Amino acid sequence: MNRRQFLHTTTGALMGPLLQPRHAAAQGARPNIVLIYADDIGYGDTGPYGATRVRTPNLDRMAAQGLRFTNAYCSSATCTPSRYSLMTGEYAFRKPGSGVLPGDAPMLIEPGRTTIASMMKQAGYATGVVGKWHLGLGNGNVNWNGEVKPGPEAIGFDYSFLIPATGDRTPCVYVENGRVVGLDPNDPITVQYGKPIPGEPTGKDNPGLLRWHPSHGHDMTVVNGISRIGYMKGGTTARWVDEGMADTITRKATDFIGRQGQQPFFLYFSTHDIHVPRVPHPRFQGRSACGIRCDATVQFDWSVGRILETLERQDLTRNTLVVVMSDNGPVVDDGYEDGAFEDLNGHTPAGPLRGGKYSIYEGGTRTPFLVKWPERVRPGVSDALVGQVDLLASLAALTGVPLGREVGPDSMNVLPALLGESSVGRDHLVLHAGILALRSGKWKYIPRAERGSGALFWNGGNRQPNAPQELYDLEQDIGERNNVAQKYPEVAKRMAALLEKVVKEGRTPA
Repeated sequence: MNRRQFLHTTTGALMGPLLQPRHAAAQGARPNIVLIYADDIGYGDTGPYGATRVRTPNLDRMAAQGLRFTNAYCSSATCTPSRYSLMTGEYAFRKPGSGVLPGDAPMLIEPGRTTIASMMKQAGYATGVVGKWHLGLGNGNVNWNGEVKPGPEAIGFDYSFLIPATGDRTPCVYVENGRVVGLDPNDPITVQYGKPIPGEPTGKDNPGLLRWHPSHGHDMTVVNGISRIGYMKGGTTARWVDEGMADTITRKATDFIGRQGQQPFFLYFSTHDIHVPRVPHPRFQGRSACGIRCDATVQFDWSVGRILETLERQDLTRNTLVVVMSDNGPVVDDGYEDGAFEDLNGHTPAGPLRGGKYSIYEGGTRTPFLVKWPERVRPGVSDALVGQVDLLASLAALTGVPLGREVGPDSMNVLPALLGESSVGRDHLVLHAGILALRSGKWKYIPRAERGSGALFWNGGNRQPNAPQELYDLEQDIGERNNVAQKYPEVAKRMAALLEKVVKEGRTPA
């Protein structure tokens, strides 16, 4: 029996009686589960993690009533691979083609593969996904004018309402249960990447159509006065209005909750905020002291508040496990001249951490992570090491679903830590941003970067070609300023060997 199987078995045996809610007759024997996945929100972007120039009262209240983690990580410093790891329990560096996907990419997760959604469905839960997807749709040649499959239904979701890729990529339409919402069949959609569509204006050639200019890339099809990545024609009545995006997807998420009645449900609510283009509703514009990026954070906090209010109104709060996290670290200029950098006004998106989105340093992958479940989780702060990749195994333990050895090869059952019943999380965690790094205990190890080393090469986040190996004592140096690899060569050697073992074995060692 390996460590993951042992933890799953012992957790179920020892905690089974405790996992029965005290109000089981009223609420049901199993908790509802809501995963709220922010986009590009950094460790220092919200009130619970020290932000002062942007107000996030709903997140503040959630942190006060739940558990705030200080050592929680996504598995990659970019979007698609983190989402892949979250869903499958497998590090995305093991999956070919799991980089940031174009808007017309085929489904990245194989249909029928065990995911959090299919596992929850096996446990008897209604399952829904609302918001940003960015894991590919279809089989490589999507007909956006018909049924778009395979999609979330192929990996366990009963209901889906999707932003297919990202807000800055075509197609700029919503897809609900495999169909584009509001599509006029007389105005069919064409989406393509690589070459422009004749007759369709682009930001590159028509800057006068734009409300702000791109800073890099993002100069293709113009939708709602914003040029995007990729080309699109048609679907005029189906195109989203960016200012209404948070309202639309939040309403779809709360509607899903309201439809479930007494059936336990699993909701994966993946927001667009605060990804570019940042176009918060007018009622949120100017609500922060740090510009449009922070205004979008206020809007994200509002979305969280609406979810929490809906649970309260439905008398579901006590027996619902809510987790708030982000897909990667923060970025300020990510393709548009939207004033986000100029208006920061002293706000530090990554807080005390070095780097941000795209970076192998802590700011790229250490993210906010809040857990609230009044029936079980006591308020507090935890420094347990946990990863989003662990949610598959941990929620399987919570719901009593056995996982085969081939399922979630990197997902560890850290349920006691997630519930605040243990200060110990996982032993080590692999982080990814072009190269791989390893976090174990207080140590962070980054291997030497060499030119031409393929997936293990990273030239971003202040890390340069031919950089030496790096070792940081995060207890003493959370900002990763003092490389102690030469001072502690045995620690660096041990961590290098463990990282190599994780890569070669194809799974996290038990």
